[in-house]
Amino acid sequence: MAIRKRDRVIVAGGGPVGSTVAYLLARENIPVTVIEAEPGLVLDYRASTVHPPTLDLLEESGAAQAMVERGLICPVWQYRDRNAGRIAEFDLSVLKNDTRYPYRLQCEQFKLVDWLYARLAAIPGVEMRFGHRLSELRAAADGVEAVVTTQEGESKTIVGDILIGCDGGRSTVRRGMDIAFEGYTYPEHFLVAGTVFDFKAAMPGICSVNYTADPVFWYLLLEIPDMWRIIMPVDPSVKDDEAVTAGHIQGCLQNILPREEPYEIVVRAIYTVHQRAAGAYRKGRVLLAGDAAHVNNPLGGMGLNGGLHDAVSLTRKLAAVWHGREDERLLDTYEAERRPQAIEHINAMTARNKKLMEERDPAVREAALDELRAIGADPARCYAYLLETSMIGPLRRSGLLA
Repeated sequence: MAIRKRDRVIVAGGGPVGSTVAYLLARENIPVTVIEAEPGLVLDYRASTVHPPTLDLLEESGAAQAMVERGLICPVWQYRDRNAGRIAEFDLSVLKNDTRYPYRLQCEQFKLVDWLYARLAAIPGVEMRFGHRLSELRAAADGVEAVVTTQEGESKTIVGDILIGCDGGRSTVRRGMDIAFEGYTYPEHFLVAGTVFDFKAAMPGICSVNYTADPVFWYLLLEIPDMWRIIMPVDPSVKDDEAVTAGHIQGCLQNILPREEPYEIVVRAIYTVHQRAAGAYRKGRVLLAGDAAHVNNPLGGMGLNGGLHDAVSLTRKLAAVWHGREDERLLDTYEAERRPQAIEHINAMTARNKKLMEERDPAVREAALDELRAIGADPARCYAYLLETSMIGPLRRSGLLA
């Protein structure tokens, strides 16, 4: 079946996954229209961790080098306990023979998007439709129609051969195609705060990436290039507008490290957190990627990475079909490759990470921490553990990473 009747791919959503999809397609000489509801770049601090194989997969496009230039290299990360201190430290340099980037990179997602927007603007055949919100999707056997509403309230119809939904967890594309979003939502919300206070100077022994477990108040402390990010749970009884007040955030930060002066808070946001995956990643000429296809809690830094892996997998297959090297049935293999990754690795591991961080049963908690100590102390087990937590192992098994 011919796929190029209209000679255009529509990408709904111009965030990190959507703009990466558009850029990788444009590099394959595929005309692309990006529909983005926002008027321009959004300074979103939600995701910042980039794992080694993500950089390997994006190296050829130049995106990996761009992120490294804009990010903070963090080869070491720790599991900690509020009372016991450091439990285990993991050094990703042991993966130097498995990746060209044996470290975690802390690079806020908007820096990648900003770089991609500049590249996309210079490529012929690329249309960037900012301030265009997708309101309706019409899919047929031979193409798609995206009905959008502009900021001025004008309705427009954009036609294409394929539409890729990268429009987030509340995806209009996914709902418009009546695709289930299977999983659950956590009762508590997650608070993200940013401060320029130097935690390393005040907390000897910590590194740039710290997971600190506690049955009452666990937190994730991350250093990024220009500040420290703190991710922590918010009790369901606390309303969102109260959680982001200066008073509440000050209380949380003082609980982590009491000090006489108040913390300078430069970023604050609160999020509902889910563990979900779409029931299908493809329905005819419509496909899903990123948060539109799967969402998870941030403990492990796998959500953004998983979305970027979707982008690489899907664009490789679509380019082969578009240029006639493969039959359209190749697109069916995208779901088979990526959906198990979301369910069996990303969602499963992040759910386990959260359980460990908040475990209340003293015996269960101590056994889990002892297991981490044992892994960290055994070079062979540590290497195997880092292959999984860095996402290298699962990507090799799926075939996406050589």
